[in-house]
Amino acid sequence: MKREYHKWFSPSLGRDMELLVFGHAGYPAVVFPTSQGRFYEFEDRQMVSTVQDKLEHGHLQLYCVDSVDGESWYNRDVPPRWRIARQVQYGNYIINEVVALIRQLNQYSGIGTIGTSFGGYHAMNMALRHPDVFTGMLSMSGAYDPSHFLRGYYDDDCYFNIPMHYLPNISDSWYLDRYRRNTYVLATGVHDQCWNDNERMAQIFRAKNIPCRLDVWGDNTGHDWPWWQRMLQTYL
Repeated sequence: MKREYHKWFSPSLGRDMELLVFGHAGYPAVVFPTSQGRFYEFEDRQMVSTVQDKLEHGHLQLYCVDSVDGESWYNRDVPPRWRIARQVQYGNYIINEVVALIRQLNQYSGIGTIGTSFGGYHAMNMALRHPDVFTGMLSMSGAYDPSHFLRGYYDDDCYFNIPMHYLPNISDSWYLDRYRRNTYVLATGVHDQCWNDNERMAQIFRAKNIPCRLDVWGDNTGHDWPWWQRMLQTYL
């Protein structure tokens, strides 16, 4: 299985950023780590090995990015305005820099997003904000309303980075037409603390007539890596 390490100075974030690429061809997907997680988390947690056959046969290519959650949502040492500003910069990094790398290495027309837990938030947010670029999304045990991190602060950048807030109000056919052509999968478990968030998010999709698959796993499924390994293997 092909494995590549990339590092460059990000103009969007003003610092070095690292990522790992797994696979040589196939459908490319950006993988977001869990809360304050690192770019090597997916590999360390045996998620990559779970889909190794798909990577080796050129059906799938994973771009495992780093997070800046510790500088944005989880940064309690700065005002909320700075937290959301850092999130905006992170979004610019993904769409302007990571996507550019994907276009260099892979000629596949569509790109997916994948995330677990808080990574599921990032996967959802990027997919909904850029439906022309990201044509598929898999969120496992995601949570989609991080407004509690902002301690009551709210502005347009907050609104446009909280999927549960902006998706219900979207009426622009440019977005809706693309949403309805894309693929959105939400997976959670009966003992997952994010089950309610996924039910609420799926209801928003249905209310907008956007196809969305919500699977609530039984068998005592919780919020942890062994379950996410099984989910990843099932949906990819």
